[in-house]
Amino acid sequence: MAGSRERWNSKAGFVFAAVGSAVGLGNMWRFSYMTAESGGAAFVALYLGFTVLVGVPIMLAELTIGRGSGKSPIQALAHYGRDRLGGSAWKALGVVFVLAGFIIISYYGVIAGWTLRYAAEALVGFGSDAGAHFGEISEGLDAFLFHVVFMAVTIAIVRRGVSSGIERVSLVAMPALLVLVIGIALYAATLDGGSAGYAYYLNADFANVFSTKVVVDAAGQAFFSLSLGMGAILTYASYLDRDNNLPAQSGVIAASDFGVAFLAGLMVFPLIFALGLEGEVSGSTIGALFVALPKAFAGMGAAGQVVGFLFFVALVVGALTSAISLLEVVVSAGMDGLGWERPRSAIVMGVAATAMGAASAWNIKVLGVMDGVANNLFLVGGGLGLALFVGWIMKDPIEEANEGAGGSRIWLVIWLNLLRFAVPIVLIWVLWHSVPETLRSVADLF
Repeated sequence: MAGSRERWNSKAGFVFAAVGSAVGLGNMWRFSYMTAESGGAAFVALYLGFTVLVGVPIMLAELTIGRGSGKSPIQALAHYGRDRLGGSAWKALGVVFVLAGFIIISYYGVIAGWTLRYAAEALVGFGSDAGAHFGEISEGLDAFLFHVVFMAVTIAIVRRGVSSGIERVSLVAMPALLVLVIGIALYAATLDGGSAGYAYYLNADFANVFSTKVVVDAAGQAFFSLSLGMGAILTYASYLDRDNNLPAQSGVIAASDFGVAFLAGLMVFPLIFALGLEGEVSGSTIGALFVALPKAFAGMGAAGQVVGFLFFVALVVGALTSAISLLEVVVSAGMDGLGWERPRSAIVMGVAATAMGAASAWNIKVLGVMDGVANNLFLVGGGLGLALFVGWIMKDPIEEANEGAGGSRIWLVIWLNLLRFAVPIVLIWVLWHSVPETLRSVADLF
């Protein structure tokens, strides 16, 4: 029952947890690389535009449904869909959210396991051939065992509950992550040759910023980086009291997510350029985080061991806060839908996700395909469905979103119209350009 549902102890705890859900491994590199390769400051402006146009409206929609229903995704959509057009069929959209969370946490744990291993290895120094080393440890038994360790930690935290587990960890982890990122960025600013990294990262090139690929990338990054379309924000909001200012909190979460991503670029690029490794940076998260950067740290001597350790600890923290939110989506669904107690749901769902991740641990191509399917199909499709539901089906979404906010309703009228018109157009366009490539990657796997 909603009355017995767990609650956050504080508004700050919820905000830190929600920011932790949004801030993950993608923020630590993907945004930075896309910025550098797609127009620098021009791309940032485009990205921010899509964040306001698409990201924040979808986030506020998830917050509104989650808090209003006090339920996990499947039951939340059933709650607001009853007696409306489509009725109980809207539960299928909640199923999409839960499936997305389950799929992503299964392979995300493998990537997080890599960061855990690299944090430990940084203490003894990185080897001379980072590329070969990554090839050896990214697949097989080692990758699976570190995946299991990371997932065990995640399960243990989620098992403790919202206030005693998720909130308590988030209140420590997110400030620690911010301190680590700022500290390493300040250190990188002192390195000779680092200025070339800033120039590469922050160039303002408007020549290609409005090409189809760059616009799709900007729209997709604005959507993906906020953990939207997977039910994480919706689930976290289901533990909120009704006096929370949802519009304000959605803005704080989005701004914090962007801030960490932008700072990560100020941390990563000076390190790479100062050591002359810019030629080895690729467009993948893997290429930078697990090949180029370990080489940079190895070239820095004793200081590299310290900086490398702190850097990968920051990655572990970012990965953990995101993984907690992903697992919570599935665990909450088990509690609401199957009537399980939290400990049982956390263990059963966590073990199931860990087992599913074995395929990604033994074959990195499987990991890439699962990532493409989840991000390009489930998340965008789920976000599109949510925009249509709140925009056209849900009764009185403005009234629900405005509770606890007060003030003028004009911004919420704009929000509702963005969900009705602008957001669906953008997400349909993203789907149109990303689905064919995703389906080809699935076909190539077989």
